[in-house]
Amino acid sequence: MVILLMGVSGSGKTTVGRALAERLGVPFLDGDDFHPPENVRKMAAGKPLTDDDRRPWLLELRRRIDRLRSEGRSAVLACSALKAAYRDVLMDGAPGVRLVYLRGSYELIAGRLARRRGHFMPPGLLRSQFEALEEPDDALVVDVARSPDEIAGMVVEKLGGLWIRRRSQH
Repeated sequence: MVILLMGVSGSGKTTVGRALAERLGVPFLDGDDFHPPENVRKMAAGKPLTDDDRRPWLLELRRRIDRLRSEGRSAVLACSALKAAYRDVLMDGAPGVRLVYLRGSYELIAGRLARRRGHFMPPGLLRSQFEALEEPDDALVVDVARSPDEIAGMVVEKLGGLWIRRRSQH
């Protein structure tokens, strides 16, 4: 099973993803690590990415998901996946991918971004992420006001039965 953690920048995808992967004993993949350099430069300059900018990145993430599935391996993947069309690229026809939406208020997440250092995504782009966000109706939704460890524990608890059944099949 691949757990796809989605949400706006600052929602905790990387922190929660690492904690979740550690609890489950599987690799963690951060979608940010797969952005082409031109996307990183654009975001660092305070410019939101377009759908055309995102397409090669999403296709690379889908290739990673497909490879994991074909090898019978599990992982946690963090990716903003803000629009339904992006999630379609990542998940359509990919059984065994579970979507977890890290949801939080603009105020909470803006506060986190204001304190974050060393990330290419400037806080000024948060508004554009919320404007682009299409909340999923097929995800496990978790409130990011909790600590990363609490969130990881909740995800394990909610997906635990599925996870155990999937792992025992391989």
